[in-house]
Amino acid sequence: MKICKETFNTSPNEGFCASQQSRYYGYKLHAICTIQGVFRSFDLSRASVHDIHYLNDVKNKFEDVVILGDKGYLSQSIQMDLFNYQNIRLEVPLRKNQIEYQPQAYILRKSRKRIETLFSQLCDQFKIRNNYAKTFVGFKTRILAKITALTVIQLINKQNNRNINNLKISIT
Repeated sequence: MKICKETFNTSPNEGFCASQQSRYYGYKLHAICTIQGVFRSFDLSRASVHDIHYLNDVKNKFEDVVILGDKGYLSQSIQMDLFNYQNIRLEVPLRKNQIEYQPQAYILRKSRKRIETLFSQLCDQFKIRNNYAKTFVGFKTRILAKITALTVIQLINKQNNRNINNLKISIT
């Protein structure tokens, strides 16, 4: 198969999803969104690229913010670099087997759940995992269209004084 394999840098490859303990073939979506669930920035990478590499792009786009990350972003050196470079505080829950483990604050867990729900909506309602593009440009375009559609629905909900994340309601 030659789908999306125009160049080595854009070709899909094999990755591992630690939360589902499974291997997959394709790409990885990295995103920054507000606590309310509105996308601010996103990028695609090959599946094998570690999550931490996306943070190099983040430190050039944001400053003086708190970013909630999952355990894939657990790196004290990266956390210090972000803080020293742009005053970005990266909040990542510690693993239970770590020496300084403490449960993450409730407000951070609740905010993180909203973000996870946003990704679930992209997967379930917008079928972001189902993409039948033949080229990488087509793939990127379809991903962008799905994220744009989600954002437009959020905007319509906000203008009509509804919960912005209630995406299944009728727009009419």
